[in-house]
Amino acid sequence: MTKSRDYFSLTGQTAIVTGGAKGIGRAIADGLADAGARIVIADLAGAQEAAATYPEGVGVTVDVSNPDDLHAMVNTVLDACGQVDILVNNAGIYTSLPMRPFEQIPVEEWQRVMEVNVIGLALACRAVVPHMRARGGGRILNISSGTVYRGVPHLLHYVSSKGAVVAMTKALAKELGGDGILVNCIAPGFTISDGVRENPAGVDFEFLSSISVAARTIKRDQTPEDIVAAAVFLCSPGADFVTGQTMVIDGGQYFH
Repeated sequence: MTKSRDYFSLTGQTAIVTGGAKGIGRAIADGLADAGARIVIADLAGAQEAAATYPEGVGVTVDVSNPDDLHAMVNTVLDACGQVDILVNNAGIYTSLPMRPFEQIPVEEWQRVMEVNVIGLALACRAVVPHMRARGGGRILNISSGTVYRGVPHLLHYVSSKGAVVAMTKALAKELGGDGILVNCIAPGFTISDGVRENPAGVDFEFLSSISVAARTIKRDQTPEDIVAAAVFLCSPGADFVTGQTMVIDGGQYFH
């Protein structure tokens, strides 16, 4: 008789969630904690306060575009937890971005979006991968966006950065598969998160919400909690044969 497995248990594992102090990142951290993982919140603000809500949680103040910050983060995690098993690359610039025609986007804004959303993701992976290799494997979960598939206008730099995340997921999965490190991605639809509500001068969330709901098969707003179960699955033993994939979770707004 085959021994049964707990396909969704993360007991004994340590998970770093960048941008995890609130919004989608916080919801994913909650889900990973419920599955048994020890949580590390890495964020520009509020990391320690958020981490304090988890058993043995660790909070680290991090700018993911700064390699020194990420190096210090990994050292802190290894000192506190002894291991890194899961990295959720959720940190990114979005809700503060005003929507405008692409030719009006300042070069400096382009550069900062790419520094955080693309280079920051690569740097976070570079910081943790040596430790995952040493342990014989790990999981990396990248957070992209459904805007990549829908071609949303007036956010060209953001959409381009999240398209790069999908491409990086595929390439990293090929590069790291031999080390037992699985790399996957989630592309959420427009999600009503804390960050969206707190930045009325940025993304026009009422407009985007209305057009998103109208285009969805499931006619309601999307919340961070809608993403959690998929995130836990992709980090769990149940996804041991899944890598290089992007799961679009948008209530049936886009099919591919």
